[in-house]
Amino acid sequence: MFTESELILNPDGSVYHLHLHPEQIADTILTVGDPERVGEITKHFDKIEYRVQKREFLTHTGTIGNRRLTVISTGIGTDNMDIVLNELDALVNIDLKNRVKKDKLSSLTLIRVGTSGAIQPEIPVDSLLLSETGIGTDNLMHFYDADPSGAELVFGEALADYLEKNCNELLMMPYCFDADAGLVKQFSTENVLKGITVSCPGFYAPQGRVLRGKLSEPKYLKMLTEFKYKKRKLTNLEMETAALYGLSRLLGHKAIAINAILANRATGEFSKNPAKTIENLIQNVLTSLLR
Repeated sequence: MFTESELILNPDGSVYHLHLHPEQIADTILTVGDPERVGEITKHFDKIEYRVQKREFLTHTGTIGNRRLTVISTGIGTDNMDIVLNELDALVNIDLKNRVKKDKLSSLTLIRVGTSGAIQPEIPVDSLLLSETGIGTDNLMHFYDADPSGAELVFGEALADYLEKNCNELLMMPYCFDADAGLVKQFSTENVLKGITVSCPGFYAPQGRVLRGKLSEPKYLKMLTEFKYKKRKLTNLEMETAALYGLSRLLGHKAIAINAILANRATGEFSKNPAKTIENLIQNVLTSLLR
């Protein structure tokens, strides 16, 4: 039995942060960072059944044709993904009234519709990129007894060894998780690039950006750009994908992330029309999801 301090519920019985009840989510969930992007997706819905918001977590659930979907904003960062994934899982796999795990567990399909910055010069601004692998440079998944595959462990260790040899000090111990193979196949189209996404614990120094704060390792971004293991390169930076993949694996869900590339850090470019690129991403994801 889950105690009141472990599984915190609101007075109406909804989960603590998301303020949702089990019937208010579908088994296919699109996650976005920005709450405003929720409506940019659900404007394509034929019907919206539920609109729920608490803090940065805005949820719409509705239908396109006979397909029921949920769109939820996670806010920014792997810490927020920790909240969202655990509470979504609780909604489908815990009997909230009796505070016990259900005998029959359910698997959600989770699709991140995000934005990102490329670190390889050949990746065009305004392109779309599917994350085959997520690399976490935060510490979230080290708190969980997750189960990366042998190949995922080897890739993470190779990056850690590389950084340790080239940095003044090792800033983190990377972790590595792949997207769900079936979803990679479903969302692979000629209009979508594939890559390895690095999820960072911040937007500025953890991604090698310099404003007034001095970096502890000025060569960090360059090192990420130049890293290669078995002909595989790191392609882009953002702040959520690795946690999405790791927690989904741990909890028995399927996950994938597709990002709009709004910036290229290698060339210094930023999208001239990010709204158009994000709309292209949304249309692409919905088309692949519903076909």
